[in-house]
Amino acid sequence: MITTADIQRPPTHLVEGLKNLGAATIAGTLGHMGFRNPHMTGILPQTRGKSICGPALTLQCLPQRPDLFSEGEYADPETQLHRHVLYHVQEGDVVVVDARGDMRSGIFGDMMSTYFKGRGGAGIIIDGVMRDRPNVEKLDLALWLKGWSPNYHVQTDIFPNAVNVTIACGGVTVVPGDIIVADDDGAIVVPVSMAEQVIEEGQKHAEWEVFSRMKLMEGAPLQRYYPLHPDANEEYEAWRKLNGQSKALG
Repeated sequence: MITTADIQRPPTHLVEGLKNLGAATIAGTLGHMGFRNPHMTGILPQTRGKSICGPALTLQCLPQRPDLFSEGEYADPETQLHRHVLYHVQEGDVVVVDARGDMRSGIFGDMMSTYFKGRGGAGIIIDGVMRDRPNVEKLDLALWLKGWSPNYHVQTDIFPNAVNVTIACGGVTVVPGDIIVADDDGAIVVPVSMAEQVIEEGQKHAEWEVFSRMKLMEGAPLQRYYPLHPDANEEYEAWRKLNGQSKALG
């Protein structure tokens, strides 16, 4: 019998705090904190307008090797570890898959995706592809992928090797339980240990951007309002006091 470990989910207040910030704001904030590239490169949004924020469940794939893997899609389904990562899904979780950038193996299809949605998963991110696009699209899931294939997950060059281990996805290290934020800009990773500071700094940034955007729309000088020049701080603070933080951030 195969058993796989669950993750330690981050505190709810961290997930809720990051939800109010876009991927671009968070990525920029992380960059200033020393995490230079939290963005999973080349993994594109498949459902425009979707945004997610939740803890990462991970699936690692490796190149096929005959002494480690024997093909047989339905011979013994419980040996298929891509099923086991889904068994751990709780409401709001994000499944992140290191499929080695493979463009020929559809990691999940319509049935697995239906199960994922039924479990309340927030979204799926794959450094690779999925299959059954016509039916999967009917589920209206939040997906970030490299593309689509008609092939099933072990039909060509890779096989699922481990669940809830540290992986690489789109050139970024993902630790199980990391907070994933994804929107139309792409998917990024927020280490739990950095989340509190990201929220604090990111909220400040998001708020003054609202003020600066308003001024720029009025034709005000770019040099003064983006980034916000120290000479404009008094004006910004007066606006902030008048409008209030909650109103400013919508």
